[in-house]
Amino acid sequence: MGRYVLRRLLQLIPVFIGTTFLIYWLVWSLPGDPFSGKCGDRPCPDSYIAFMTEKFNLDDPLIVQYGKYMADLLTGDFGETFRGTSVGELIGEAYPNTIRLALVALAIEAVIGLGAGILTGLRGRGFLDNVVLVSTLFLISLPVFVTGFVLQIVLGFELGWIKTTVTASPAPWGQLIVPGFVLGSLSMAYVTRLTRTSIAENKRADFVRTAVAKGLPQRRVVGVHLLRNSAIPVITFLGTDLGALMGGAIVTEGIFNIKGIGNLVYRGILGKDGLIVTGVVTLLVMVYLLSNLLVDLLYAVLDPRIRYD
Repeated sequence: MGRYVLRRLLQLIPVFIGTTFLIYWLVWSLPGDPFSGKCGDRPCPDSYIAFMTEKFNLDDPLIVQYGKYMADLLTGDFGETFRGTSVGELIGEAYPNTIRLALVALAIEAVIGLGAGILTGLRGRGFLDNVVLVSTLFLISLPVFVTGFVLQIVLGFELGWIKTTVTASPAPWGQLIVPGFVLGSLSMAYVTRLTRTSIAENKRADFVRTAVAKGLPQRRVVGVHLLRNSAIPVITFLGTDLGALMGGAIVTEGIFNIKGIGNLVYRGILGKDGLIVTGVVTLLVMVYLLSNLLVDLLYAVLDPRIRYD
């Protein structure tokens, strides 16, 4: 196992370099003047442009710029914005809110999605199965911003059960339940359907019939043999979905005024501040890569037939 983990970590290095270079190239190759609007309504003085061009290495070839950026990144330096603010400090202020929101969304989609999927998968076709299928199809059909606005209006403005905006930082866990549900609603529907289908297929598998024929208790057949094998595709989805939740939080954070990295990226795009966008997306790439590694390691825990050498 140790050799496999080391090999996978080494494999992540070229993937990380390739993806971050692509991101850097896309962000810094966008057309337009990077100093537009930085000096108000007037054009920026030539002295200011020359100073900022030298400070951010804008005259260097792109590969040289990227090399200098990565050298600073290895020391934990994400650079500075055009206004002189540390990108690392901005990420440090915003990232905890997004992590909390993503964890709440992941917990909601795991608990509700797995629960509904297991229940309908074990019971088979019937009224409850039809209700779950229609409900998940309804959630899949609704865009996230529609779900967010509807819940905000009904639960916040009409019923007064929740606060319509999250103003505190770090965001209180209780105030993130509804935004977390909004963020995870689409994935929750997919988890429900994926779990239901996986269990329905594995119920007819040979290993389940063998366990029943051996006279094992129903609880052991379901809990040890059926659920553990059915959980593999679901765990794969949930593991990779953590990064997607963080990256896709920009709409939910905007609706509920959560000061997270989605809000930070949005401000960086509007202000044409490439280092903010590059720094946040680089961090998300790291989350994606590490979550995929964790999912691969969980396979061996769920299925004893899988062994890594």
